Amino acid sequence: MTHDLFRQDSYLRECSARVTALTPDGGVVLDRTVFYPLGGGQAGDAGVLVRADGSLLPIADTRKGKDADGQPTAGIVHLPAPEQALGLAAGDAVTARIDWERRHRLMRFHTTTHLLCHIVAQPVNGCSITPDYARMDFHMDGALDKDQLTAAIARLVAEDHAVAIGEITDAELDASPQLVKSMSVQPPRGTGVVRTVRVGSAGTQIDLQPCGGTHVARTGEIGAVVVAKIEKKGAMARRVVLGMA
Repeated sequence: MTHDLFRQDSYLRECSARVTALTPDGGVVLDRTVFYPLGGGQAGDAGVLVRADGSLLPIADTRKGKDADGQPTAGIVHLPAPEQALGLAAGDAVTARIDWERRHRLMRFHTTTHLLCHIVAQPVNGCSITPDYARMDFHMDGALDKDQLTAAIARLVAEDHAVAIGEITDAELDASPQLVKSMSVQPPRGTGVVRTVRVGSAGTQIDLQPCGGTHVARTGEIGAVVVAKIEKKGAMARRVVLGMA
């Protein structure tokens, strides 16, 4: 099991850790990490593992662990950049350090997608959040205006709403199915509680939904994000692509 420190604090940039396993594909599993693994539409983190002697192992991607049958495990796998010598063994101490500038862009984009869920208010049929752009596919047949969406995002950013991490029970989520905005991905179950992200206060709530991703603490931190383009991907599909100004 890897203790996922990023779930509690998205602003942690590094942590001390120990290697618990090396995977057949050259990945490194740690007992704790600040690296977010690919999931929920958000790209996995990149960064470095600092060995005990101070040398660096560049990490190009982070994924959720899988067993020999392809079933998910509780480990998080740090995948080195190509042609890198691991120089690690189980039990070794390391410092796990994310590429903070890259992560912060992911946090800004991911929080913006929550604003879009409020602005468009249609079911989501897919999303992708990368350091360079984010896209959301809405299940709808109406028209969307790029400039209007950009202006609406800018307004919510300027209002500087708080972004808070919380949780609800499985039973509470079952009683409020409208909280799940995605048609294609269901929140993970099994522990009895589901992590949530709320934008805005209880009195001025902008968005509330289950989410395991990393986010900024306030919408004002998003900065200048614009709608780069809108695409019609089918009779009931409108894709909104976000970029940074």
